[in-house]
Amino acid sequence: MKYLDFIFLIIFSYTIVLFSCTDKQKKAEVTINKSTESLSGWWIYGEGQHIFKDEESLQEFDLVFPNEDSLALIDLYLSITEMEYFPMETDFIGIVNESGVMQVDDFDITYIQGCDEQ
Repeated sequence: MKYLDFIFLIIFSYTIVLFSCTDKQKKAEVTINKSTESLSGWWIYGEGQHIFKDEESLQEFDLVFPNEDSLALIDLYLSITEMEYFPMETDFIGIVNESGVMQVDDFDITYIQGCDEQ
């Protein structure tokens, strides 16, 4: 009887591990299947909110920077623009979801108005 209980325990444990691994693989596939987009436009920061306005479609996206320190990002923006709500031309690479939020993987600041004036 103890032998059968032991076998049942092993089969039950194996089943749990198998299902948990399958679940992780499905989550990984969902993340991989989302394609990254490269967009150019204007990054605007004000009152704690980062917004991006696409240059081609003029569509607006809320920006989320999961790989960046939020305070350092705000300091970067304000040190360049010297004020809130000043648009900064930027290229963003990231994932846009259905609710209009862009998860930013990388970005390049391409132009800051007034920097070429002397």
